[in-house]
Amino acid sequence: MNFVVTARKWRPQVFDDVVGQGHITKTLKNAIVNNRIAHAFIFAGPRGVGKTTTARILAKSLNCLNPKDGEPCNSCDMCKSFQSSQSLDIIEIDGASNRRIEEIRALRESVKYAPSKGKFKIYIIDEVHMLTPESFNALLKTLEEPPPHTIFVFATTDIHKVPLTIISRCQRFDFRRIELDAIKNQLKSIADAEKIKIDDKSLTLIAKKADGALRDAQSLFDQVISFCGTDINSQSIFQMLNLIDEEIFFELSDAIIQKKFVQAFEISNKVYENGWNYIDFVNGLIEHFRNILTVVITGGHKLIESAEIYKKKYLDYKNQFSEGDLLRILAFLNTTLTELKNTQNHKLKTEISLSHLIGLERTSTISAILSKFDSGGSGGENSSQKKISSNLFSNSPSKSNNDEKPDVKANDINVSLLSIEKNNKKFEMPNVSLHTDLDSLISQWSEFLNYVEKDFTFGPLLSNSLPIRLNDSKLEIAINNQEDIEHLKNSKPKLDSRIKEFFGKKVDIDFVVDSNKSIVKENQEEFIPNNSLSKAIIEQLGGKEVR
Repeated sequence: MNFVVTARKWRPQVFDDVVGQGHITKTLKNAIVNNRIAHAFIFAGPRGVGKTTTARILAKSLNCLNPKDGEPCNSCDMCKSFQSSQSLDIIEIDGASNRRIEEIRALRESVKYAPSKGKFKIYIIDEVHMLTPESFNALLKTLEEPPPHTIFVFATTDIHKVPLTIISRCQRFDFRRIELDAIKNQLKSIADAEKIKIDDKSLTLIAKKADGALRDAQSLFDQVISFCGTDINSQSIFQMLNLIDEEIFFELSDAIIQKKFVQAFEISNKVYENGWNYIDFVNGLIEHFRNILTVVITGGHKLIESAEIYKKKYLDYKNQFSEGDLLRILAFLNTTLTELKNTQNHKLKTEISLSHLIGLERTSTISAILSKFDSGGSGGENSSQKKISSNLFSNSPSKSNNDEKPDVKANDINVSLLSIEKNNKKFEMPNVSLHTDLDSLISQWSEFLNYVEKDFTFGPLLSNSLPIRLNDSKLEIAINNQEDIEHLKNSKPKLDSRIKEFFGKKVDIDFVVDSNKSIVKENQEEFIPNNSLSKAIIEQLGGKEVR
């Protein structure tokens, strides 16, 4: 059989050809050049990222008759004998099939003998974590004080299964997952050399499916060639690997913008007809909206792992979603994913969830609403200007008025009269001051939620919270689930700081689970209408409550 799989045919023969592990290959080359060779190495990392390949190149370099800058020449007798699997001085052992103590004892005996031709006798043990505890113990003394002509190189995908007594006797090198672009570039080079036509979208699909393992990508590449021949296109890859077409994710995000509810059923039906897994589909949606979030936050697509054609499409969403909306969508999708795993009818659950997703109303912060009023109007230098006067929450009643510009102090917390003129209509923001009774705290709670809305670490988690009890300046806040409480506890120092900024004094808070979700739901009906700021927005600006 003349055919050789791509992973073997294109296996690197020198350090410089190893993809994505420059931090390791550079160290090993310098060690060889400076003659600082350790007696034992351990290579750890995910599958298919070059551990065994690097171990072989290291062994060749150490025994090469004409090394150059730490690289093997691949033309001397020692290099050729190793490449043809005839070298007696480089021994490769599979730890999974030679894991018993008897094999390790035999290895320990063979270590005593000098190499036949080369400078070193090198033992490469792959999947070393598969050795039994007795085998590891038998290896300890030899590994710590081997003969000067002996070098051990271990490779493992599960470093945590290797005893610390073994690791401490070795130089440890941690291999990384290979980046998507590096895998694409390597596959493109192979395709060009093999005269195979393949586009960027197809390369991206293969590289993403490989999940950071170049060997997996090369195996998929061979499989795709068998299916498509020398002209590879993305549609054939979707068909062969039964992958979810990313276009369907863009269809949903467009439907959310356009409020096209019919798309919820059409998309769900498309997933069903193609035989795609609904859990994989929701996971893909989470990644899709994560990509949109990175574009909205960073303004670019450098943090997106996708085909170039999709990176450009993500940029179109830069001004279509807000950070708050995307965080709500991602939270909803994560909840949907959990519920989907416990649901028998995945199609029905997906249709309902997508309908909810499309129906989510956009949210706007108070500052964004006010800024629109401040920049609105008929324009021109002679038109009346919108003025905002505030005294950032001082503890004493504000004495400033609309015509006076008050001093702003960072630690003051009180909102004085805020007036906005628009088309000769004045909007007045009510005063907010701190009282120690629970009713007052509840009435100010929505203003506080607006105040911390842009704090992504805890703002969205407080959106459905409500103060329920006040005992000796300790405020209990009801939260719908324990998971949100754990996240809030992690952010408590910053949250305490924001509470002190808003209310003007330190308020000790504690979180309780509203397990039946009745407290928040029941009190929200009173909480929103009694909120003076919300009433002013509803009555004077024609706003409405959005949940």
